[in-house]
Amino acid sequence: MENTELLRYCEAKAQSWLSPVYDESTRKEVLRMLENPDKTELIDSFYKDLEFGTGGLRGIMGAGTNRMNIYTAGAATQGLANYLKQNFAGLPEIKVAIGHDCRNNSRLFAESSAGILAANGIRAMLFEDLRPTPEMSFAIREYGCQSGIIITASHNPKEYNGYKAYWDDGSQIVEPHDVNIINEVKTIRPENILFNGPKDLVTLLGAETDQKFLEKVKSASLSPEVVNRYKDLKIIYTPIHGTGVKLVPMALEAFGFTQIIHIPEQDVVSGDFPTVISPNPEEPAAMEMAMARAYETDAELVLATDPDADRIGVMVKNHHGKYVIINGNQTAMLFIYYIVTKMKENGSLRGNEFVVKTIVSTELIAEMAVRNNVEIFDVYTGFKYIAEVIRENEGVKKYIGGGEESFGFMPADFVRDKDAVTSCALMAEIAAWAKSKGKSLYELLQDIYLEYGYSKEKMKYVVRKGQAGAEEIRQLMVRFRNQPPLALAGSPLVMIKDYETLKEKNLITGEEKPIHQKTTSDVLQFFTASGTKISVRPSGTEPKIKFYFEVKGELKSRHDFDQAEEKADQLIDSMMTELGL
Repeated sequence: MENTELLRYCEAKAQSWLSPVYDESTRKEVLRMLENPDKTELIDSFYKDLEFGTGGLRGIMGAGTNRMNIYTAGAATQGLANYLKQNFAGLPEIKVAIGHDCRNNSRLFAESSAGILAANGIRAMLFEDLRPTPEMSFAIREYGCQSGIIITASHNPKEYNGYKAYWDDGSQIVEPHDVNIINEVKTIRPENILFNGPKDLVTLLGAETDQKFLEKVKSASLSPEVVNRYKDLKIIYTPIHGTGVKLVPMALEAFGFTQIIHIPEQDVVSGDFPTVISPNPEEPAAMEMAMARAYETDAELVLATDPDADRIGVMVKNHHGKYVIINGNQTAMLFIYYIVTKMKENGSLRGNEFVVKTIVSTELIAEMAVRNNVEIFDVYTGFKYIAEVIRENEGVKKYIGGGEESFGFMPADFVRDKDAVTSCALMAEIAAWAKSKGKSLYELLQDIYLEYGYSKEKMKYVVRKGQAGAEEIRQLMVRFRNQPPLALAGSPLVMIKDYETLKEKNLITGEEKPIHQKTTSDVLQFFTASGTKISVRPSGTEPKIKFYFEVKGELKSRHDFDQAEEKADQLIDSMMTELGL
């Protein structure tokens, strides 16, 4: 589409938003964009519709079809309401749990969603204030809800907000409901949205739900006697202005920990995230204040959560006395190692247990599972796929943990999404357990590498914004499919897995095998003779293409750790250069 055509198209769409269907503040905002000589904002706000996809909605807040506002979020809620009424017509009452994070407009979108559900005769069980995503997931099952909504944009910058829908098992929606709800949402026009339903169909959830949730969180403890011995473990915790501010310290206290050190500036709940550029515990910059406090207090553990408290950040002292962030793969490894080891010690490992990881996560998790006679499932990125495996095996096999590389873990199945609240408490317990054995958490991680083999993982992403960026990302995937590298860092490729075709090709024998996944996904994986795994996939929620590297190395003792790390870094850097990253 030519620029002049695109402008006319956007102006026509914007003009339709001046109708009385939209509220006065929205009309003023659209009029301002129309009258502005610089049409950049107008085009970006209207050049496409913000689509309700399998991950829900996520976008910059503001007026327009490509923005998060009460109309785009309202269409999602109206479509969900229509679908719930079709699916649960026989129930005397349909219930939906609604939660939200600390972001600007999150309460507005949550209350608006509650009003729309109520207008459709559906009971909205709305949290009285901001709450962690895992608590909303818990509430769905606890109160027998048929669905759930969380208003959050996770760790994205402050301009963003988002909307995720959940099903009756507490998990984000999967097939066939995801596609069916998407199709329903596509039919909704602003005039179809029923706003402002009766107040008596909105039930507020508060402290009573918190206590029920915390009782379940406490049940995840495997070594209460160890916590009691080391209850004064010095723990720094930061919610990075988000929803973990109350529940995470309460969870740590429920486990028995007494020395929880706060960062007052970051306990301030704010959608502007005033102390960080990005509220993402994966990024070192977001952890700077916590690190400084750790050096001041000589803390043994640093914990952080993102705005909706589903991602956990962990920082510990390494063997050089420097605080370092443990990456998401390492966090998951520590959890799985601890859970399996404690179950073996307690004699509760029966042989019907399973763990779940995502296809881009470290293969060491699979190695740990196999060696301990625990079944391993590989799924696509997203905890809804982990929850799907739990649902399919409920009552037959026992879930004992699951995670992904992006700082998410789910220690127990009373939550069916990433759960940083329980994870923070359990990670503190692991640190206490390591201390009881005369080790730091970092040394425990090194022990895992020594027992199960060393590998290092690194993720690199390339951001390409807008329509042109989306096309560039698409072309990159086409190029990798049609012209895959023959070798990386001097090691020849031996296998390619293409999840779009669900085929695995052995490049040595030429043999092809099917990949056993229910649906296709735009993911490519390259495996080399040296054991390297590289995964490539466009992000489903952000304008990025992501590259996940995992290389294997040799580690004979703790003294060799720095050398193994350096060699692995060099190998990954070499591969990134070869791939033009």
